Amino acid sequence: MGAVPTGDGLVFDADNHYYEAIDAFTRHLDPALGRRIVQWAEIDGRKYQVIGGRVNHAVVNPTFDPIARAGAMSEYFRGNPSGKTPMEYLREREPIRPEYRDREARLQVMDDQDVAKAWLFPTLGVLYEQALVDDPEGVGIMFEAFNRWLEEDWGFAYGDRIFAAPYLSLADVDAAIRQLEWALDRGARLIVMRPAAPTTVLGQCPPSNERFDPFWARVNEAGITVVAHAGDSGYSLNGYGRGNFTSGFGGGGGFGGGGLGGGNPGAGGERRRRSGPSVAFVQFERAIYDFLASLILDDFFGRFPNIRVASVENGAEFLPDMFRKLRSARNKMPMLFDEDPVDTFTRNIWINPFWEDDVNEVVECMGAERVIFGSDWPHIEGMQQPLDYLPELKAFDDDDKRHILRANAEFLNTPQSL
Repeated sequence: MGAVPTGDGLVFDADNHYYEAIDAFTRHLDPALGRRIVQWAEIDGRKYQVIGGRVNHAVVNPTFDPIARAGAMSEYFRGNPSGKTPMEYLREREPIRPEYRDREARLQVMDDQDVAKAWLFPTLGVLYEQALVDDPEGVGIMFEAFNRWLEEDWGFAYGDRIFAAPYLSLADVDAAIRQLEWALDRGARLIVMRPAAPTTVLGQCPPSNERFDPFWARVNEAGITVVAHAGDSGYSLNGYGRGNFTSGFGGGGGFGGGGLGGGNPGAGGERRRRSGPSVAFVQFERAIYDFLASLILDDFFGRFPNIRVASVENGAEFLPDMFRKLRSARNKMPMLFDEDPVDTFTRNIWINPFWEDDVNEVVECMGAERVIFGSDWPHIEGMQQPLDYLPELKAFDDDDKRHILRANAEFLNTPQSL
């Protein structure tokens, strides 16, 4: 692809994905717990995962074989100039590629793509916590098994190039602390969770609730980055459409191969109605808006100033509205804020915009040192090739490009221990 003008090497892609192996959730799960946690079932000739005793339809084909091509819907998310339906973009499928499940094959593809390093996130993993939301202890059990598979198949810092993020949930804070210590001992550079208020045995509470402080204190001490990645955050359409934000089709970034790429039921059902799309089309950013705003309003970073949070695949159009409202809140109740809440936000939070967002507006809000590039490869709503993003940065100088394409992710990937 030729030289990339980042000033210090090739790009660091802060949003790559794998397609989970068939036994990703079951390899290290006690078989006796299969009925409670997760197991496979065959229904009418198709394989599905059964989570918490319920057949899960987050994707039509959780085997991911065959799968839609990387970036198959990139034109759709660019405004759909061809006027095609989503399913028209997804008709062509192919056998799953080795690089989607094998780290050595992935490194070879990264070389071809001029990608030096990449963060690696789940496809199904970001959807399954909600499926087991009524069993907080079970959530901890599920992801302990999942993370053991992840470390085994991908590693947390493989070749110092592939950095897979263990998925942690605060549903069971004791389990989260154990998993955090386990991951740190194995060289994890970052952790990932969904942008949601965790559901514990005592009900839902914000991630900044004091009952989670022992977990956050350890994250603060270790100085690793916390990624809030788009997933099923449990948001309802509140009667304005059928299903929830996962099946309602959230928009750019969406849920990757975990949603449309694997065959989202919403793609073939709800969107064919003549009545048009649901409110999920225009409200996809609700989950990350609430998640990040709660951290600011609850003085989370005042208590844990060494924690860095990266929002990945959640979009960025919400930023101007949030900043206006945070400043309005300070103007009305100055006694509740030690500083401008927007300053707190832009000091501790990094944003990965959707590739179809206007990155100029995002940099205007956050500054170039708080924006990170992520291609969402190989998901269907990402780019066909990661460096297809370069034209979006044509208005920036080399220093800003260097920060967005590599330096910011390198900084986040380096623990800032106390």
